[in-house]
Amino acid sequence: MKNKSDLTGIQPVKLPPPLFADCGTLFDALKKRSTARTVNGKKISRQKLSGILWAASGINRQIGPFGGPGLIAGSASNSQEISIYVAMPEGIYLYEPHGHKLLPVLSGDYRALAIGPGQAPAGATAPVRLIYVVDIEKFKSAGFQEPGLYNAEIQKSYYFVDTGLIAQNVYLAAAALGLAAWFHNCNKLEITRVLSLLPNQRPLFGQTIGYSDD
Repeated sequence: MKNKSDLTGIQPVKLPPPLFADCGTLFDALKKRSTARTVNGKKISRQKLSGILWAASGINRQIGPFGGPGLIAGSASNSQEISIYVAMPEGIYLYEPHGHKLLPVLSGDYRALAIGPGQAPAGATAPVRLIYVVDIEKFKSAGFQEPGLYNAEIQKSYYFVDTGLIAQNVYLAAAALGLAAWFHNCNKLEITRVLSLLPNQRPLFGQTIGYSDD
């Protein structure tokens, strides 16, 4: 098994700016939003991937909460505690909103880990699978230090809601771009091992993106 330092064959990817023409309105996307488990292996363009990731958690204003850049998806006290890993056939990348780029994490095909045990056959050849990982430590640098940021149960409610905000953005962006999406469980134990996650980092969910056979 490769380790996290193995980046053979993958390089940082500077994503193109998202395009907004011909995407319709928000209400058009809401009418089309659905879950599709029949995602096939057809490759999606880098332009569409750019739009998906920007909608997921990109920067839409340079001056946001507490003076820093504002992400599209809200988070508890702007903690920005959810990271998005992008699993593709060639490897796993980390989406970096600041610069709108993909940073290589690990080469090799680990898309199967982005889905929970028992769900593997559905969408197995999808070109892109997102993995949502929370970093509990980021609550300590949140803009407003309210007591709930240090309570384990309240933290859980925060990062589950924040992941849901991102996932719904992905659903709507996919609908607007003519793509399918499916939000699901992930293989938490294997993801933790393969990505060498720290104790404060926890895999939460996965989301499959691509074209549907339906």
